[in-house]
Amino acid sequence: MKLTRRTLLGTLGALPMARLAHGEVAHRLTILHINDLHSRHEAVDGRALACTAGSKPDCFGGSARLAGAIFEEAEIVKLAGREVLQLDAGDQFQGSLYYTAWKGEVEAAIANVFGTEAMTVGNHEFDNGPETLARFVKAVRFPVLSANIDASAEPALAGLLKPSVRFVRAGIPIGVIGVTTLQTATTSSPGPRIRFSDPAEALAREAAALRAQGVRLVIALSHLGVDEDMRLAGRVPGVDIFVGGHSHTLLSDSEAGAAGPAHHTVTGPAGSAVVVQAACYGRYFGRLDLDIDADGKIVAVGGDVRHIGAERQPKLEVAEIVNRYAVQLDSVRRRVIGKTPDAIDILSCRLAECSFGNFITDALLATVPHADVALFNGGGIRTGLPKGDVTIGDVLTALPFGNTVATVKLTGADLRAALANGVARAGYGAFLQVSGLRYTWTPLASPDQRLKDVFVRGADGSFVPLDPQKTYLVVTNNFMRTGGDGYVMLRDHGIDPYDAGPGMDEIVEAAIAKIGDFAPKLDGRIAVQ
Repeated sequence: MKLTRRTLLGTLGALPMARLAHGEVAHRLTILHINDLHSRHEAVDGRALACTAGSKPDCFGGSARLAGAIFEEAEIVKLAGREVLQLDAGDQFQGSLYYTAWKGEVEAAIANVFGTEAMTVGNHEFDNGPETLARFVKAVRFPVLSANIDASAEPALAGLLKPSVRFVRAGIPIGVIGVTTLQTATTSSPGPRIRFSDPAEALAREAAALRAQGVRLVIALSHLGVDEDMRLAGRVPGVDIFVGGHSHTLLSDSEAGAAGPAHHTVTGPAGSAVVVQAACYGRYFGRLDLDIDADGKIVAVGGDVRHIGAERQPKLEVAEIVNRYAVQLDSVRRRVIGKTPDAIDILSCRLAECSFGNFITDALLATVPHADVALFNGGGIRTGLPKGDVTIGDVLTALPFGNTVATVKLTGADLRAALANGVARAGYGAFLQVSGLRYTWTPLASPDQRLKDVFVRGADGSFVPLDPQKTYLVVTNNFMRTGGDGYVMLRDHGIDPYDAGPGMDEIVEAAIAKIGDFAPKLDGRIAVQ
């Protein structure tokens, strides 16, 4: 038999499992898990952009291929004498026109075919408010969980989210508890009536309740991020497994560039727990094999993520759903969202303040409550906008890279270094458009001496000098936040980075639609000395 990547990966589940404890195996369970699909129903390339004809060999994912691969894996698992539990760690919403146009309708239709048995609420599930999440929860045929969300005061969502759910698999009672990142309150739009509580306390409380009901294996279906999962693993009593999402982390023993092994086993004061996560955008799904003794103790773990390449066979039912909506997307792209009295050009965006740059950075700043400043590289704006009607397609042409909104905390010193990097590269794509601050620069000085005065807008609207010791919340795009265009200070010195906000095109479309007739202006945020 020819040894292909697919057949090689298909054998991984049969490799010897890592032995964790002595004990005779009584139960054999496999968890198949996904996370952070972000509406990527069509295949994406390595940069998570929609595949073009020229990039097909490097395509990943796509809902139909992902579903086909999961169904195939489930059959392999069952033939090996194991039982399956299939979980989703959240963030189905946001990331493509399928979500922009239908606000969760496509995601619900596809999720119902996937075989998902429980899903936790991700932060992006609140991007269009509780009502949109409520429609999704009512449409899907599996429970949507979060133990640390209190939605009782929100009429649209009250009674719809469950803290946990119980299953019996491989002869063992299993509890699955959902938890959601506290960042949701400030990075999404849950509204004033949703309350978030400490995930660790919610997990401990719900785990104790499940154990009292006879549950012997407890899984945290976590949308907290891998760092938080690693912090809580072994420290929250009664929780055995963290099936994670939110940080888009690839944990694998076989894939290049993985952030760590396929399954971390963390031992702490409350015992041991296993942590897994399967990257994002449907490029992988995870397989976690568990051998469990008669007392419910995990004695061995195995499995790995599975790569979803172009060789995967699509599940036809999902392909038909995607195709049905795809044929409507051309009309979506032609949808008029606003009007401009004059064409908006981008001729100066790599050398000076430009009106479209002001509009984009203002939209960025408005997206993240309590953010201090917004930064956007001029090279990220590829075209201007035409006079007259502006369509979704025009915005996609202007912002074609599929970048997402990113946030990071920077000291004033590092924020100044970022601005200095921009003016040092004047004339190129790194030159910064800004909101929430003003700066002065000298074009004729040497690159490292060009930046002069920097002022940040205060709470009262006045501008005060940048404080090098103060920490500022900066909103930007994921390309810059991860070091693109020389912004290594955002990558290397940033505090609490988060790169998986809504798409840049999404927030600009929304800002234009909110205004309707719009004409962005210059207002003196970048001055030449």
